[in-house]
Amino acid sequence: MVDEQDVLAALKNVAGPDGRNPVSRENGVVGLTIRNGKVYLALTGDPRFAEAMETMRIQAETVIKALPGVAGAVVSLTAEQPPGTPSHGHSHEAPAKRPLTPKPAPPRSLSIPGVARIVAVASGKGGVGKSTTTVNLALGLAALGWKVGILDADVFGPSLPRLLGLKDKPKLQGKMLEPLEAFGLKAMSIGLLVGEAEAMIWRGPMVMSAINQLLREVNWGQLDCLLVDMPPGTGDAQLTLAQNVPLAGAVIVSTPQDLALIDARRGVAMFKQVNIPILGVVENMSYFVCPHCHGRSDIFAHGGARHEADALGVPFLGEVPLALTIREHSDSGRPIVVAEPDGPHAQAYREIAARVKAALETGQTRAAPKIVFE
Repeated sequence: MVDEQDVLAALKNVAGPDGRNPVSRENGVVGLTIRNGKVYLALTGDPRFAEAMETMRIQAETVIKALPGVAGAVVSLTAEQPPGTPSHGHSHEAPAKRPLTPKPAPPRSLSIPGVARIVAVASGKGGVGKSTTTVNLALGLAALGWKVGILDADVFGPSLPRLLGLKDKPKLQGKMLEPLEAFGLKAMSIGLLVGEAEAMIWRGPMVMSAINQLLREVNWGQLDCLLVDMPPGTGDAQLTLAQNVPLAGAVIVSTPQDLALIDARRGVAMFKQVNIPILGVVENMSYFVCPHCHGRSDIFAHGGARHEADALGVPFLGEVPLALTIREHSDSGRPIVVAEPDGPHAQAYREIAARVKAALETGQTRAAPKIVFE
């Protein structure tokens, strides 16, 4: 089994960020983790020499992958302020614009071969059922005749393997991972590469590098749509996706209560700021119908997401109830659209999917924006 000393020894063959001495703990390495034969390495250097840093990253990844016992490698870059560079607060010159990302090198290719549309499914906060919505939305689109894939971009809390009942490890074909398949969907998640009980203790640049690799080093084949299940919030993962791929749009998932809607509003604002079309808002856990007395209770209020969508001028895609059967089938790895295809809950997801499909077919694919700040 490969260990830390093996990796550091291999890196002696790679020129570090100073261009003279090899990569080492003292010269470039800011993070090194090894789990189940997979190596996660974070490198840093002077952002003024972006091209050289990208060369260093590629060479480091190559020598690590060549080590016996290495099952895979993720090498990411972060940037540090070079010594002697004045801060904005003390400089008399206007600060130059720079990309809002620690990775200095631009992506090699914005599009993903074979993937016609990429859609982010996002929420402002966790616990609103975004992943469950993503899976059932994907199945709804597949039922309408589309070839669909799902990328689980929630590196810290991947749930796609459990939702689709996936337990096998992806196979490596050459330099590309083969996605797993379930219910006609292609799927990839960091949760397929590490155990359920393992904690991913990564810095932002490592998360961004991992997401880019899961997008570009997976053989997705021909897809009409790739849904990306985003982590909650408006952080590194969202900006990485917005900057590196031409998103066709975003679906926002929220529960109806005010606390969730505040965060959903931030999610809408973030995607609008980077010129990504909002395909619509889904109100999840919209209401609860007791399975015994059949009485209805609006546990988290009702209609808040619809009103918020109207206020923000974005489409309302539909509402899904808080239902025991949805939760049970999700936990068992057989989503409700598959387990009870003729039931009312599956119908709700299919109607949402039809609205998303119609919006995508009438919309225009956009180029990925360059995110800058002053």
